[in-house]
Amino acid sequence: MTEHTPPPKKSWFGRLKDGLKRSTTALSSGIGDIFVKKKLDATTLEELEDLLIMSDLGVTVSRRVCDNLAKNRFDKEISPGEVQAALAREVAAILRPVARPLDLGPARKPHIILMVGVNGSGKTTTIGKLAKKFMNDGKSVMLAAGDTFRAAAIEQLQVWGARNRAPVIAGKVGADAAGLAYEAIERARADNIDVLMIDTAGRLQNKSHLMEELAKIIRVIKKQDPSAPHSTLLVLDATTGQNAILQAEVFREAADVSGLIMTKLDGTAKGGVLVACAEKFDLPIHAIGVGETIDDLQPFDADEFSRMLVGLEHE
Repeated sequence: MTEHTPPPKKSWFGRLKDGLKRSTTALSSGIGDIFVKKKLDATTLEELEDLLIMSDLGVTVSRRVCDNLAKNRFDKEISPGEVQAALAREVAAILRPVARPLDLGPARKPHIILMVGVNGSGKTTTIGKLAKKFMNDGKSVMLAAGDTFRAAAIEQLQVWGARNRAPVIAGKVGADAAGLAYEAIERARADNIDVLMIDTAGRLQNKSHLMEELAKIIRVIKKQDPSAPHSTLLVLDATTGQNAILQAEVFREAADVSGLIMTKLDGTAKGGVLVACAEKFDLPIHAIGVGETIDDLQPFDADEFSRMLVGLEHE
């Protein structure tokens, strides 16, 4: 009987390349169609701007890219590869200032992280993946199931806690989320925990209710520690495209969001929305996700992402 050797696990670069394939194909094939033996004129610039907007880079970014191309190459022949390289440079210039790792700050114990985002964005899964990474770095971690409106959210967080051997503070469905956060901070302090991650509900149907609840949770957290939450991380789902920008606006109003994590880049041709978010909000992008496994959430690298997005090979 022949034993089958499992295929070697792809590197992060390989997974990122695969994950961005739909976004990359849409952009690179579109650029190829526009710039086959053509000069950079008003018509091709307009077609390129439309393509970039349709790829969810946003109007501001798309216009800036086209303006910068026009300055140097207007009325000259330009190849698709040159357009891709120029686009990668422009995107990287936008993303580099916001590509920043999450700083846990050893002076804070516990470092309290408030996790926000709409239901279905991958927030609870992201909490589990972050917990694993923190624990691999030698940190002790506690989770708090603050999305008390959904039994599934509580159960999912408990599964991640068991998988990571991290304690989970949870109450009954419908319990007061702010009270649960208060209890979690007390427990984390008593147990000398390094990092406490507090999940929250993410219902946008009634925006005012969401804001009131988050404001209450933050008030209660600050009673325990006036400097907390030390990080408020917004998890965005790339597949929602421009809706991710609306979500970011709502959560920035409801909570003082300190950084972004974008998930599900492997399930969409809308990867450009990450660039639009970076340009609009100037918030740190701490990590991106291109799959379901623990290793598929990685620190954000601006240059790597930019080249992948437009279909250029890794340098």
